[in-house]
Amino acid sequence: MTAVAERQTGNGQDISSVEGSQPKLPHWALYIRLSREDGDKAESLSVEHQRMKLTAYAEQTLGTTNYEVYVDDGWTGTNFQRPAFQRILADIAKKQIIGIVVKDLSRLGRDNPKSSYYVHDFFPENKVRLIAIDDNVDKNYYDLDTSEDMMIDVKNMFNGFYPRDISNKVRSTFRTKQHAGKFIGAFASYGYKKDSTDHNQLVVDEPAAEVVRRIFSMYLSGLGQNTIAKRLNEENIPCPSEYKKMQGLNYRNCNRLESTAYWTYSSIRNILRNEIYTGVMVQNKSFRQICKHKAMKLPKEEWIIVPDTHEAIIDRNTFDKVQQLLSQNTRQTNLNQNIHFFAGLIKCGDCHRAMAKIQRQGVVTFSCGSYNRYGTSKCSAHYIREEVLNQIILDDLNAIIANIKSLEDIIKAEEQDKTAKEAKKADEVRKLKQEIERFQTKKKRAYEDYAEDLISKEDYISYKARYEAQIQTLNGQIAFLTGESTGNGRPTRSDWLNRLLEIGHVEEMTRQLAVEMIGQIYIYQNNTIKIIYNFSDELEDLISENE
Repeated sequence: MTAVAERQTGNGQDISSVEGSQPKLPHWALYIRLSREDGDKAESLSVEHQRMKLTAYAEQTLGTTNYEVYVDDGWTGTNFQRPAFQRILADIAKKQIIGIVVKDLSRLGRDNPKSSYYVHDFFPENKVRLIAIDDNVDKNYYDLDTSEDMMIDVKNMFNGFYPRDISNKVRSTFRTKQHAGKFIGAFASYGYKKDSTDHNQLVVDEPAAEVVRRIFSMYLSGLGQNTIAKRLNEENIPCPSEYKKMQGLNYRNCNRLESTAYWTYSSIRNILRNEIYTGVMVQNKSFRQICKHKAMKLPKEEWIIVPDTHEAIIDRNTFDKVQQLLSQNTRQTNLNQNIHFFAGLIKCGDCHRAMAKIQRQGVVTFSCGSYNRYGTSKCSAHYIREEVLNQIILDDLNAIIANIKSLEDIIKAEEQDKTAKEAKKADEVRKLKQEIERFQTKKKRAYEDYAEDLISKEDYISYKARYEAQIQTLNGQIAFLTGESTGNGRPTRSDWLNRLLEIGHVEEMTRQLAVEMIGQIYIYQNNTIKIIYNFSDELEDLISENE
């Protein structure tokens, strides 16, 4: 967008740098505005066309060359915060403007209340004449003809409707594309870029995608978001906004301070929270009203979410585990300390606060966080040694793997059972479709009988309604049988069993294993430990089904 204030002689020559050739004061203001955002596409609205029309009018109709051309190119008419128009207001305040000439009232603005204010109040109060050539408006400050005022208000009203109509049509087109899984946005999320042949399709931007994978991996390893940001800054890895600029994109993050050209807590958190990295397109998260600068956030139920629209950078299980840890508000880990395996997973069973890691003489223990901070008034001084907890979990996992007999047979049996159920379901659907065809035939015959006067109109309507009700019921049964479960992103039972079989025997505890297998650990003051494994429910179901 550009805003230009040009000084011209009568022959249209730009003389802004020619000494002594500026217009006399006060002078006429020839105002030009153009905005594609308002639907201004016609050749007759181009800046050059407006310039020729206004200068010709000033010289031939007004008989003057004492004018200055003010240009707002690329500025919407739905508000008046335009540089060149603001210069006109400043010049009016200095008593330097005789009058304003525009091609039509829509060039002045498309905000009806504000446009009416300038036309009926501000300009007359400051003794400024307004001329809109194509609308045949010539309003002087001493003009008492109210009929012209009514005509001006009507035109301003319709000028205000136009951008709203354009905005609604554009928004409708965007929503249709979004529901189809097409990307609608000026810039792709960090880690992706627009396909060079289809700007509505996202493809992986491998250098940035590798950073995204590192961020998820570091967070799962126990590093906090501030620590991750610090590491990336130490390695001189450009933050998303700087990376986009390096790619030649005219990108600006409106939520970031101009001086912030580095990784921050919020930039890391936004990446960890962004579901787009799983191959899911998430759009329509905010709404911007016409004439408003600030977008409003929409509730999640109004977001447009379409799965499997582009290649995933992060697998679903990893993403879901990260969301679980984020919701638990894992404490930031000091960069110079060893990261313990159970960060964000271990809590006091009595007060439910996080257990604090304490290291003395090389021995690591976990003690109740409430007791450490506030003493016995809040909780008791119970603790567990890290090596003891490690061994308990290792023994648990190895016992589960060793004691459940024939895990592979269970998987096969489950898959066979699933195949049998699917076959039975397909047979039921086939029978229901046959029933639908039978009722459709009956409906057709009823119409033929009515056409041949074999039954009355009332009987035909009754038969038709009855058959359609039966068809609707049958279609509902088919929809129920064939409907897909939305799921919650958790692994299936076979996934967990396959994973346990793949592990085989656990030799040592790792952070990755802890995050993958453990949902929560509770340590109670009576020396009781409760461990909730991520596969607990699935495993219990399988055991009960096969006992």
